Parts: sequence; structure tokens; C-alpha cells
Amino acid sequence: MKRVLFATGNETKAKRFSRGLQEKGIEVITLKDINTEIEVEENGKDAIENALIKARAYSKITNIPVFAMDDNLYLENVPEEKQPGMYVRRVNGKRLNDEEMIDHYVDLVKEYGTKGKLTCRWVYGMAVINNGKVSTYTWSKEDFYMVDKPSNKINPGYPLNTISINKKLNKYFTDITEEDKAMLQEDENDVVEFIANSVKN
Repeated sequence: MKRVLFATGNETKAKRFSRGLQEKGIEVITLKDINTEIEVEENGKDAIENALIKARAYSKITNIPVFAMDDNLYLENVPEEKQPGMYVRRVNGKRLNDEEMIDHYVDLVKEYGTKGKLTCRWVYGMAVINNGKVSTYTWSKEDFYMVDKPSNKINPGYPLNTISINKKLNKYFTDITEEDKAMLQEDENDVVEFIANSVKN
């Protein structure tokens, strides 16, 4: 079975493409499996550039294919200078705690939203490096709403869930059940196909 390194220390994220790739004869290993984590300065201008920076850094220290990903948050009708992009938790050079994040994004909804809602989406970038060959891919998740009335729950580490609503279910992210998640599971076969093709070629 061919192996590929997913340049992430996040075990939840690591499982995201594992099953699909396993079915294609590719085993995903992570930084934990190789017991290595290096300091990488993610200073690209978008998700693709940051994914490339991470993939290049780790491809230098391993002899197997490497892939990395990053994401940007885009808010509709919000001016460019106030877009969070890659810096969802960092505003004006300051790293916000969970409560400060909720307050900041609620203020953006109040200023730029319509009827207490702001349409948002995550945009992803991925880079694969295999034998020196670089391949990149970008895709977007379904839109969701941020709202100006927070839920009464907070998921520690994921404060935006408190003010985010899934459009299909009309539910706060904090109220989405495991059954809901199974139903909402997004088809990422195109991403799996991209990784598999990049690794096998």
C-alpha cells in the first residue's frame, strides 16, 4: 500500500480523507506517526500558498508524498480589509479568546449583515508534493449564516459555532447532533480523487 503524509498534527482532521484514500490503496500517516513537527511560518497570502508552504517544509524531511491543507473564511458584503481570511482568530495583530471572537463577529454581522444574518463560507486550499512535482486544488464548503444572536452554548475552541447556523437544518452549529452530522456529510470524493491522482502519478 502506498503511503502519504498529511502534514497536520490535528488527529480529527487527519481522519478526514483516510477512508476514501484507503479504498484507493493509499495509507494516510500524520506528523504523530513520524514523530516529527517542525516550525513552519505560514505567511502565504491565501489558503493554497499556506498549504504549499507546509507541504514543501515536510517534503524536505521525508521520502514519501506529502499533502497539506489550509482554509480561509469569507464573509459576504464585508470589505476586503475586514475579511478574516486565514486570520480568523487574529484581529489587528491581537489573538482573540473565545468570547472576544464571538463579540467581534457579532459586530460584523450587525454592521454588514441583513436582518441579523451574514452569509459566510470556508474556502480550502490543498497542495500535494510527490517526487518534487507540485499539485494544488481549491474548493469551498456550503454557505452558512453567522447571526447577531448567540446560542446559549459554546464549544470551547470553536466559538464561531455559537453564532453560526446551518442553512439546511436552520440550527446553531452548537445544537447539531451526530445524526445531523451524518446526514450533512459532504461529498469530498473530488478531493480524495485529487490526492490519489497526485500521489500515484
